[in-house]
Amino acid sequence: MKNKITKAIFPVAGMGTRFLPATKSVPKEIMSLVDRPLIQYAIDEARAAGIKEFIFVTSRGKGALEDYFDHAPQLEAELKRKGKKDLLEEVKNTNMDSGAIAYIRQHKPLGLGHAVWCARRLVGNEPFAVILPDDIIAAEKPCLQQMVEAFAENPGCMVAAMEVPKDRVSSYGVLDLKEDHGSLVSVKGMVEKPAPGEEPSNLAVIGRYLLTPQIFKNLNSKQTGAGGEIQLTDAIAQEITEGRDVYGYRFQGQRFDCGSKSGYLQATVSFALSRPDLRDDLMGFLHEVVAMDKAAQ
Repeated sequence: MKNKITKAIFPVAGMGTRFLPATKSVPKEIMSLVDRPLIQYAIDEARAAGIKEFIFVTSRGKGALEDYFDHAPQLEAELKRKGKKDLLEEVKNTNMDSGAIAYIRQHKPLGLGHAVWCARRLVGNEPFAVILPDDIIAAEKPCLQQMVEAFAENPGCMVAAMEVPKDRVSSYGVLDLKEDHGSLVSVKGMVEKPAPGEEPSNLAVIGRYLLTPQIFKNLNSKQTGAGGEIQLTDAIAQEITEGRDVYGYRFQGQRFDCGSKSGYLQATVSFALSRPDLRDDLMGFLHEVVAMDKAAQ
């Protein structure tokens, strides 16, 4: 089994109900964060980590997601005719070469573990990445690249991890630590959405995973866990019980939960403020809003 990771799974079959009615006709992954859809941030992060093959686990109604990565000859010709070179380059960067991207249907919403299992034949017998596009991570070095570099020295299942407030731990998969070496932690157990007061730590699993192909064998049993779904964390925890190494990686960067409305709005403001062409106008507006709010009080 080779240690170089070149394939990534993107589970995008969810219905995005928290963003209805917007997601009635538009896949959540296509929703724009400033001027790029959420899925583009995930793709760019994967490319920076050396990913060459992109596997999307989709469901009915995701046609716009597939169209987004296709070539748009008429649009590109029009931009070229008008001399809009910068925009033309931006559009071309969204194109995916034939054969680089594949789509697999998840016909029933049976959980993240099941979504990953659906892609088993395309991954084959090699380690692979899983990226949840809802988790947007702003970092100087992309999160997945940080993890791939750590994986090269520490082969074994690896999950992105971050400390979360104790009152929010029950919303996450949580790590039970064996050894803590700073950025890299050795894991002796994982608990999916522990009951309040029963969490082994406040180090939570975030939507980036590097996994070995053994995970597919663990998922073959299709055992349900928390929420009656097939949990990916349960399959990773099985690696620990069978004596194989599992790691948590404390990434450097700021994570935004774009699966929630508040997280999506926070990401929009943060990413816009990082743009030189938007920062001054937006900052001025925000100061005005704060001043008006204080005056109203």
